Amino acid sequence: MAESETRDQLTSFLQSGIYRFSNSAVPVVFMDPVRVLNRSYSRVRVSPSTYYSRFFSSNVAADGVLRETELSSSSKKRKRKEKKPLTLNEREQAADQRHQQVRPMLLKAHKCLIGAAELLGVLRSLSWDSSSTAERRELTAGGTEPSFLELGKVWQAPLYEITLNVPRTCGSNENEGDNVDQWCDQRVVPVFDNLVVNEIGDEVEAEFLSRKYVIPRQSCFYMSDLGKIHNLIPADPGSGFNLILIDPPWENASAHQKLKYPTLPNRYFLSLPIKKLGHSDGALVGLWVTNRERLRNFVEEELFPSWGVTYAASLFWLKVKADGSLTSDLDLFHHRPYECLLLGYCNGEGDGSELLSGMEETMEDQIVISIPGDYSRKPPVGELLQKYVPGAHPPRCIELFAREMVARWTSWGNEPLRFQDSHFFFR
Repeated sequence: MAESETRDQLTSFLQSGIYRFSNSAVPVVFMDPVRVLNRSYSRVRVSPSTYYSRFFSSNVAADGVLRETELSSSSKKRKRKEKKPLTLNEREQAADQRHQQVRPMLLKAHKCLIGAAELLGVLRSLSWDSSSTAERRELTAGGTEPSFLELGKVWQAPLYEITLNVPRTCGSNENEGDNVDQWCDQRVVPVFDNLVVNEIGDEVEAEFLSRKYVIPRQSCFYMSDLGKIHNLIPADPGSGFNLILIDPPWENASAHQKLKYPTLPNRYFLSLPIKKLGHSDGALVGLWVTNRERLRNFVEEELFPSWGVTYAASLFWLKVKADGSLTSDLDLFHHRPYECLLLGYCNGEGDGSELLSGMEETMEDQIVISIPGDYSRKPPVGELLQKYVPGAHPPRCIELFAREMVARWTSWGNEPLRFQDSHFFFR
């Protein structure tokens, strides 16, 4: 690749957060989720050091320079005894067969990353940010972070309210010392079972139980349990969603995962009204799944058919560390360093649904490489899917079981403000 082309790609990456490997044999991009998410904000920034806290630790040298050191998983692991070869049952053999099919593509994608010396040089600094200690204190001032999961269950839930501090002039630079009511309008609305909307072209700071949150521009959230999702079904199918991303809390026997967030039995997700949420011209549906064969069979044989979704392609998220190496051995059976987003189309009732058959044929499997954030926090892949979305553009987009928000998206779940706490941002 010509040096000028590489330089242009790197420049584009530093602005957009997406690096496209143009000479790759497979469709592959590297993503910095922090840079992608920052395009939703103008007055604050997502903190790289908190986003990447799992794979970086910060050290301040004697000269006051912040240095980043990768948390090496190998240094933490105890020496393992040599294990006997696994004896796979029928279901595990099927899962391994799926793995072997995608393995060559993943290896080629990883080879692209390792061969991009300039990009690798940027990776080690991804978790650095310039926020001072004073700024960090200002943004995180407040009480203990509330548990939305628990608060949503109590009888007082309908009484809880969130205060939106809406700037009177979008993008204006107010003085930090000014009283908040001098430069904004305050709106107080129910936080649970209610569509909370920021309709302006600027982010809005919100307050709930003495904590501060950041709501991206032109976005909204609906915080409720699974039984209330039907309140988001549009009265007019022509106002439905063209892109639906879903990251369910799949049932899992892992005690570690259950400590992170509660899971639901898989059959609960059959009740999701995907077709009713979709636009009359049809919708692109993306479903995050684990590598367990039992789950894949459930999705293919029951879940997608019950939703009226036809499978089209897969997006694979390959997880790497700051030096570009995989987060675990590619062939490690129970902890493989990738996850899968299954993509499919849900036909609508309008004339535009006839276009879906053609779009299904143009979709192909692709790979997104990134350094993981917090546990189960997925990279923001919505932009990569835009060209496959049916209907008018810009499309109406929704994320189900969301734990963070993106500009111009609707976020539904029982904790969509999880990563909107001001702790995850700086000025």
